[in-house]
Amino acid sequence: MADLDDEMDMAAAMAAEEDGEMDMAAAMAAEGGDDEMAAAMTDADGGDTASSAAAMTGHSTRVLNQDEIDSLLGFDMDGDGGGENSGIKAIINSALVNYERLPMLEVVFDRLVRMMTTSLRNFTSDNVEVSLDNITSIRFGDYLNSIPLPAILSVFRAEEWDNFGLIMVESSLIYSIVDVLLGGRRGTAAMRIEGRPYTTIERNLVERMVSVVLNDMTGAFEPLSPVNFRHERIETNPRFATIARPANAAILIKLRIDMEDRGGRLEMLLPYATLEPVRELLLQMFMGEKFGRDSIWENHLATELWSTEVDIQAVLDEKQMSLNDVLKLEIGDTIMFNASPSSPTVLRCGGISMVSGKMGRSGQNIAVKVDKSLRTLG
Repeated sequence: MADLDDEMDMAAAMAAEEDGEMDMAAAMAAEGGDDEMAAAMTDADGGDTASSAAAMTGHSTRVLNQDEIDSLLGFDMDGDGGGENSGIKAIINSALVNYERLPMLEVVFDRLVRMMTTSLRNFTSDNVEVSLDNITSIRFGDYLNSIPLPAILSVFRAEEWDNFGLIMVESSLIYSIVDVLLGGRRGTAAMRIEGRPYTTIERNLVERMVSVVLNDMTGAFEPLSPVNFRHERIETNPRFATIARPANAAILIKLRIDMEDRGGRLEMLLPYATLEPVRELLLQMFMGEKFGRDSIWENHLATELWSTEVDIQAVLDEKQMSLNDVLKLEIGDTIMFNASPSSPTVLRCGGISMVSGKMGRSGQNIAVKVDKSLRTLG
């Protein structure tokens, strides 16, 4: 019996210890344990959902690398921007007008290349070859940001079109022209001195070359439309050569000038606003092309216009009356006019006085003999 009592006492003590542990766990749950349990349950549910989604899709989410992001946005970090645009950049630049819509412009600049080759040979007394690299469309702000510095920028004015253009002469061409004009040795490339601005002599020599180019541009556009390109000023900072808004579209013409082992690049920028006065002429596929004209239709339209019937009103006389007198008119009242049998009669069409004449009779019809035109030609 004593042994049985001892075992019962030990069981009661163990039960008391278990009750104490359960009370302590309940207290911890009351102090925030419920949140941890809920989070654990949520994690468990989320894990099950994620694993279920992964099982349904069959693959995990892939992260794009930098090259794929650049391709999506249309940015070419390695190229010079001369390739085709793609991605979002192509959508942004889609508002630019393509120069191919102005086919006559290429004919004009082909003529300019031939004229410049002869003029620069006479100017430098050297063997000069001018070639046209390409003609592209670009936003004015993008071009200013892409100019390789140092360079000389010439702002010129198209007087008849009342607008401006830009010529960029890169550094290698500047020193080549100076070297040729000042008697430099042949067979040696022009050396550029780093860290100094362009001297007055260099600027003046480049300005003379730009004047020769502008004179050739005037001659190149002469068969299309008479225009005089006049040099305005020389700039070395692109910010001071702003002739249009950054978002405005422009035509960029890149020329290559080679003088045996020397030479460089010359670029011309013409905003579309400058070319607007001759836009219809630049749309021609060949010189003298007529757009939208059909001689057969024009003759038919003229014939139909001449045979159109219109209503003519013969006005014998007019009298102005006040509204009060008009309201007082009754049946049988007489309105007196100042016209006599010899007074002129005015013929009107659509409310416009055309001619006047004297009224008479022709056979059984009342007629008007026209003796004066009332229509003034503007």
